[in-house]
Amino acid sequence: MLSSASTPAPSPLLSPPSPPLPLPKFHHHLLLLPVRRRRLLASLTAPLLQLFLVSPFPARARGLFRMPPARLANRYFLVRAGESVYESAGVLRTNPVAKTSVDSGLSPEGARQAARAALELKRMGACEDSCWIWPSITQRSYQAAEIIASVNSIDRSRIVPEYSFLDARGLGAFEGRNLGFISEVYESDSLSPDNKPPPVADGTPNESVADVFVRVTQLMSILETQYSGDTVIIVSPDSDNLSVLQAGLVGLDLRRHSDLLFSPGEVRFVDPSSIPDYKQPASAIYKCANPPSCK
Repeated sequence: MLSSASTPAPSPLLSPPSPPLPLPKFHHHLLLLPVRRRRLLASLTAPLLQLFLVSPFPARARGLFRMPPARLANRYFLVRAGESVYESAGVLRTNPVAKTSVDSGLSPEGARQAARAALELKRMGACEDSCWIWPSITQRSYQAAEIIASVNSIDRSRIVPEYSFLDARGLGAFEGRNLGFISEVYESDSLSPDNKPPPVADGTPNESVADVFVRVTQLMSILETQYSGDTVIIVSPDSDNLSVLQAGLVGLDLRRHSDLLFSPGEVRFVDPSSIPDYKQPASAIYKCANPPSCK
């Protein structure tokens, strides 16, 4: 009798093949999970997309800002900072490298002009319901903003420094020359908004009126998107930013922006419907519906 130990083991080559493993019952559900998740995600995100595409909030719905605007979402006051130390010496200084230097700050007369501007804003009720103050980071502009905030009891947290769009217009080869040379710049401006001051090798920009127009339009686009129903006080170190901005807002030919010249410390409320009477140009032919393309 053969023992069980002597029984030969079946050869693996002769073993019948194993039956295929059955698919788990949940396998088909796993195939459907990504689709269901996508549907769930779509059902959740569709209302959000609709909220942003058809938004009831005016700040999101206004779109690209164009000059002249059909309407403004905010109230604006334009302020030229008081006289700088450079200006008190009769020197043109527009290189942005110098914008935070002590000599770019307010002169004693400039400080008095800024104080008068602050009192004028208070008289006009600019900050009765609070306001935002947007100065250039240029020394005299920021100093003027601090004076405006103090006189109008506005917290310093509502001063928002602007680092580039409100830089003084770069005057190229006129840098360091007498202030009287600005008349030559404006004479060139009156011929074309694309005319630039002569270039210079020291890095001072030589900006045309059209260049300034691009900057101030970008600034207004930010303000009109960021705020709605607020009061914004724009403080510029020079006149050209403000005169070009006002010309664009009211549709005045940019070649005539110097007709809207701002004196140091001058305050002006933005009235987009008309040019102030005392600044009306001699002829209505200078109206422009598509600045800076004015012919």
